[in-house]
Amino acid sequence: MAQAHVPPIATPLADRHQALGARMVEFAGWLMPVQYAGILEEHRAVRTRAGLFDLSHMGELYVDGADAAKALGYALVTDPASLKVGRAHYSMICFPEGGVLDDLIVYRLAEERFMVVANASNAAAVSDALVERFAGFRVVLDDRSLATALVAIQGPASLQVLTPLTDVAIADLHYYAIAEGSVAGVPALVARTGYTGEDGFEVFVDVAAAGRVWDALMEAGRSAEVVPIGLGARDTLRLEAGMPLYGNELGPDTTPYEAGLGRVVKLGKEGDFVGRAALERALADGPRKKLVGLAVRGRGIARHGYELFAGGCRTGAITSGTLSPTLGEPIAMGYAAPSEAEPGTILEVGIRDQRVPAEVVVLPFYRRAT
Repeated sequence: MAQAHVPPIATPLADRHQALGARMVEFAGWLMPVQYAGILEEHRAVRTRAGLFDLSHMGELYVDGADAAKALGYALVTDPASLKVGRAHYSMICFPEGGVLDDLIVYRLAEERFMVVANASNAAAVSDALVERFAGFRVVLDDRSLATALVAIQGPASLQVLTPLTDVAIADLHYYAIAEGSVAGVPALVARTGYTGEDGFEVFVDVAAAGRVWDALMEAGRSAEVVPIGLGARDTLRLEAGMPLYGNELGPDTTPYEAGLGRVVKLGKEGDFVGRAALERALADGPRKKLVGLAVRGRGIARHGYELFAGGCRTGAITSGTLSPTLGEPIAMGYAAPSEAEPGTILEVGIRDQRVPAEVVVLPFYRRAT
């Protein structure tokens, strides 16, 4: 018997997206804007001015208790106990076999309180895995994903737009730091984090306050020509910045080492953690494949799933690809055999019925001026 289709969840800002003429699509079980005026225009707005994102589909999991740091240390590959209050780090939760269940941001809100932000497609799986891994620890998990809205402003003008709306001293907020205060008069957590390669902020508020915060940011950003940004430009921005996407660069069949993210794994931390033995073996054995950046040197765009060849033989596949709006050339990420992963190596991408040359380059493709 065929399963009934489950309608996607609308974010608390869906009516505003539709009023702005957004093209809406189903994504990870949510109804989300994929573009407004157009991906190219939205992408360039974030690189040159600022853009506003609705990220309310992301998962927010609060971890409280005397053993919060220790429990997260067992569940994740990083060492949350090393975080100072008000700071955050990029993390991963891995399967016992070493593959990636999800990549995460972990924020330490207080000595015994953390917030874990998971990808929308994996929020329930991460929540379930944490419940299982927290057994025996003095800790409480509160999944507030459906009660929390997340609005992000990203780009060079983000600081000037957000500053008059918040009592948080955001100019002094470090990258990967978070503070509690208010935005547009409502209680909020403000983090200096993002997924675009630009400076910017992510604002966590109760669902009921999402519209007020969005409207205030749109109004405050009018003079700076801030525009709303959909999933399409979010993807091209993160690809230029060399940031992985779960389901593309990351997944159960990939270890952090293969994704070039071995620095995230803290094998030297105190105590055991799920996946440690498998990751120790993976490190000792060396990667089976390596994530590479690719600059396509011929005609065509390398898309997800296209095959990669070296010397006429298949060496891997493309995980993400686009025509870079900033660089004006086709770029991609993909996995290749370690022997074919050195910068300067010329591979070939199977694009339709042709094999197009692509040069292995150092990631990221784009890095903002500091």
